[in-house]
Amino acid sequence: MPKIHEHDDKPARGYGLFWEGRLVCFYDVECDLGDGWEDPDVHGDSEATRTKALQMGANIVRFAFSGAEN
Repeated sequence: MPKIHEHDDKPARGYGLFWEGRLVCFYDVECDLGDGWEDPDVHGDSEATRTKALQMGANIVRFAFSGAEN
């Protein structure tokens, strides 16, 4: 998980809920992944940080549509 914004000096983490071997819910903590997807003027994130956030988002969507199982 990329660390998009620093809040509590804790590592970024991702969690998922699985049902019948399928990931049905994903959430992140200490990451603010969505902030990296916004217009660069909103949070002032660097291009490298925004790219990491977009890549992680693309990975999540790709996994969700891949039919991959646990």
